[in-house]
Amino acid sequence: MASTNQISTRWLGDMAFESTNPSGLTFRIDASPQDGGAGAGLRPKALMLSSLAGCSGLDVASLMRKMKVEVRDFRIDITARLSEEHPQTYTDVSLEYHFYGPAMDHKKLERAVQLSVEKYCGVIEMFRSFAHLEWATIFHDE
Repeated sequence: MASTNQISTRWLGDMAFESTNPSGLTFRIDASPQDGGAGAGLRPKALMLSSLAGCSGLDVASLMRKMKVEVRDFRIDITARLSEEHPQTYTDVSLEYHFYGPAMDHKKLERAVQLSVEKYCGVIEMFRSFAHLEWATIFHDE
């Protein structure tokens, strides 16, 4: 049987909402001041990119543990272009995986990123249905 996720999102007034997560945590969504909000919450389209980075980041962190690869720090930077026409959707998404540390195993880290992007990350697979994706692995050897 396929698993499911369920969330609930409640209007807080004006352009603000509070959304639950299956973890039991909540977060606030709000529009920018130029779009009529107070800017006191996360933006929906940017949240999609955070979900993309989070999904792939969890994969890579798990694979680093399994491969016994040590890094001092790791981050994912995403740049995404929106379409000109409405509704605006992402058309091109670029992911940069940055690894920091001494004596890192570049081959294993590149393999971990490749496995996430090409095999494991369901959010990346969803993005592929509407956007062109590219990625790079960048090492900051110390």
